Amino acid sequence: MRVVFCWAYISGYMAACWRALAKVPGVESTVLTVRYDDPRIPGFDDEIAKGFDCRLMSTKEFNDEQYVDQLVRHADPQVLVVCGWASLPYNKLVLDARLAGVKMVLAMDTPWRRTLRQRIARLKIGPMIDRMDAVMVPGERAWQYANNLQVPPNRIYRGMYGIDYEAFAPLYQQRVNLPGGWPKQFLFCGRYMDIKGMDILLDAYRHYRHTVPDPWPLVCCGGGEMQKLVDAAKRDGVIDLGFVQPRDLSQLWLKSSALVLPSRFDPWPLVVVEASSAGLPVICTEACGSAIETVRDLYSGRVIPTGDLHALVRALKWTHDHYDQLPELGQRAQEMAAPYAAEVWAQRWTSMFQRLLAAPENS
Repeated sequence: MRVVFCWAYISGYMAACWRALAKVPGVESTVLTVRYDDPRIPGFDDEIAKGFDCRLMSTKEFNDEQYVDQLVRHADPQVLVVCGWASLPYNKLVLDARLAGVKMVLAMDTPWRRTLRQRIARLKIGPMIDRMDAVMVPGERAWQYANNLQVPPNRIYRGMYGIDYEAFAPLYQQRVNLPGGWPKQFLFCGRYMDIKGMDILLDAYRHYRHTVPDPWPLVCCGGGEMQKLVDAAKRDGVIDLGFVQPRDLSQLWLKSSALVLPSRFDPWPLVVVEASSAGLPVICTEACGSAIETVRDLYSGRVIPTGDLHALVRALKWTHDHYDQLPELGQRAQEMAAPYAAEVWAQRWTSMFQRLLAAPENS
């Protein structure tokens, strides 16, 4: 079967998934995706796209309808996967009558939030939704949105995302066996932006430091518009590593006690699943969509109300005070992340492709 993925930006977790799919016999997949070419935004090395058929486009190429159309037609897909509905070139492919015989799959991670914009979304994207033979979502919140877009339940599939579980899983036992024992440091990994709750995190961390006699450092990796806040917090125990390439993440997972992600809005953050796969307890807000599937409060981490500074302070202190329980929480976290291994992702998507191509045209 020939499959083309029309994706947004390249990422470490999706690259791992596409590499796993490339190993599946009988599947020829081509990925069209965008490299970060804005110097203000940290980006991934092109090395990340090795191991699968990938066309890394510039932003200009990504927005060129004719160019994207030529790439897709050259691949001659039987199945076309489009990521969301924000790209005009991708959307036009979906509704192109010349691709009437191609099975269409929409990958969407937007959670159902009951906003007016979502309630009337079908008026705008209804023809595109109706053209889809399948809609792939990461979890429950996006499933609810797809359902409210009137996608038939038998066309909604869960499993949009996967992670490089095989690379991260050994880190749990390595951490347990460290000469000094389980580490004592918090880790934030993400963009330094308001939407990620960076200001709340730094404020909560300052408060936490006054609640214990031996506070742990907070290691941050990423970059963004709140860089100055992070720089100012360095005097208060914050360590800024900047943007970290996926190949270097393992050492971060290994040397950390727990991941902290206080996002205000985060449809399905993969960093939560990646950290869990490495055996790290996770502290995150209810806004983090992936927490529904992978984090259980007081079992594999802490889930706190969104935007609640004092709740985050308490969660940091609770983690500090329950240091001896962290290995047990981390082991449970790893078990929660196992279903999202890239190899399992490839099996799920291949099974869906087979079902679509075996289905009658009018099904």
